[in-house]
Amino acid sequence: MPGGTGISAIEVAKELSHIEGLDLYGVAGRHRRPPTEGFIPPVKVAALPFGRPLLYEMWTRFQWPKVESVIDDLHLVHATTIIPPATDLPLVVTIHDLAFIRHPEFFTARGNKMFTRSLRIVQDRASLILCSSMNTYRDCMYAGLEEWRLRHVPLGVTTHVIADADRERVRAAYSLPDDFILFVGTLEPRKNLARLVEALSSMSDAPPLVVVGMEGWGEAAPLAGHDVRFTGFVPSEDLPALYNLCTVFAFPSIMEGYGLPVIEAMAHGAPVVTSRGTSTEEVAGGAAVLIDPMDVSSIASGIREALASRDAWSSRSLDRAAQVPWSETARLTFAAYSELVDEL
Repeated sequence: MPGGTGISAIEVAKELSHIEGLDLYGVAGRHRRPPTEGFIPPVKVAALPFGRPLLYEMWTRFQWPKVESVIDDLHLVHATTIIPPATDLPLVVTIHDLAFIRHPEFFTARGNKMFTRSLRIVQDRASLILCSSMNTYRDCMYAGLEEWRLRHVPLGVTTHVIADADRERVRAAYSLPDDFILFVGTLEPRKNLARLVEALSSMSDAPPLVVVGMEGWGEAAPLAGHDVRFTGFVPSEDLPALYNLCTVFAFPSIMEGYGLPVIEAMAHGAPVVTSRGTSTEEVAGGAAVLIDPMDVSSIASGIREALASRDAWSSRSLDRAAQVPWSETARLTFAAYSELVDEL
């Protein structure tokens, strides 16, 4: 499922592959199908003999099979999520969020056990920990990870040129109305869709809500009371036009590690409404309408403000997105590698 963690791993790898003196390899579990179009790793990938979730169980319970069993002459291993691969080499781990600590009710019992086990291994084994946001940085400290190991490495964004033909094709493919509110993300409780729908239902003239994303986990919340249209998974080549076509992008998530859809929407000119006091406020950088995600009236008020001043918020979005290229994420990631290799 190519969610934010997968997208960030691929985009950073693309940028890292341009850095002279760095040889980058991928390691993954066994997959039954090839990568989804648009999410193909930019490096050669060696396959381990197990697929997930079995691979994750083997890694976190038995520290096997090791990464170096399929690739020789490595200097370090970089885990692009909190689940650390088995290795005896120096380990860099990217932690996008520790939501399972703050909100265990949003995850399955199995997921919470896996994340807890993974965090213990990270605590014991990781040489450096890369945090996608300062919110995650602070959560890592709250979880007992020493600050000397933490590095703030924010994610980036790619801006795509969108032709009229792209807009027309995407509008027709998904039967999009002239005006619509857009949400993009895996469908899970912390995304707060139920309150977003309730907020839209309370407005007399709110446009339909278009929800883009794969079903995740947790109890499905009732979303009745408003015109809600689900697209399911959308290919990567269609997302930029969807962001560009929407009237407002609404992302009232209760907790995120970063909130990649927020900066993706901004990069394509969407006015953004998102949560105050979370990492998405940090990502928005003053260029979004901020709301209280727990307050339905606040969400509704924010959407009204974005609708009323759409052009101004769209301009702010584009300015903000220009400040966070993926090349900067790769530069900071490579700096962490260099810091660690220099100590060997």
